[in-house]
Amino acid sequence: MKQLEQAIFDHGTVLPGNILKVNSFLNHQLDPELMQAIGIEFATRFKSEAITKVVTIEASGIAPAVMTGLALKVPVVFARKSKSLTVHDHVYQANVVSYTKQTETPIYIEQQFLAPTDHVLIIDDFLANGEAVKGLLQIIAAAHATVSGIGIVIEKSFQPGAKWLHQQHYRLQSLARIKSLDNQTVTFLDDEPSR
Repeated sequence: MKQLEQAIFDHGTVLPGNILKVNSFLNHQLDPELMQAIGIEFATRFKSEAITKVVTIEASGIAPAVMTGLALKVPVVFARKSKSLTVHDHVYQANVVSYTKQTETPIYIEQQFLAPTDHVLIIDDFLANGEAVKGLLQIIAAAHATVSGIGIVIEKSFQPGAKWLHQQHYRLQSLARIKSLDNQTVTFLDDEPSR
């Protein structure tokens, strides 16, 4: 998606440890027009899948997931990282290791929001090692729902997450696929260095 690649080129910062900082439009401050375009793009790519729910994980996945749900006209459910006083024991839960935070966090979705009849589209901001998606897959499997696809805003193709998902035969669509983050330079897959 050229609009997204341009935003990465214009506003992204490469940090040590193969980290791409995009907090000016995706992870802290949001660009609503770009989020809307991302949602429309995902909806277009998955329109034939009869999606009934979009599922993501808080917090950075929420904006692209909401815009995707809006475009598909389906509810959006996000896995929470902490239980509030209003949540009791009827939850699906998994543990997720964060690549950028280097911590393991339990995530959960209340059982009432996922049913065996649901056809789920997972949306997330980044795919690196695939831990967040694997946690969501565990939750969706526990609910006996169907994973109809996985949409990723930014895929780090040089890390193992995408390869693992392909090996498991999931339908994966990534809007920006990064080949490398070497020497402060973002190189998109099948592309020349962009900075």
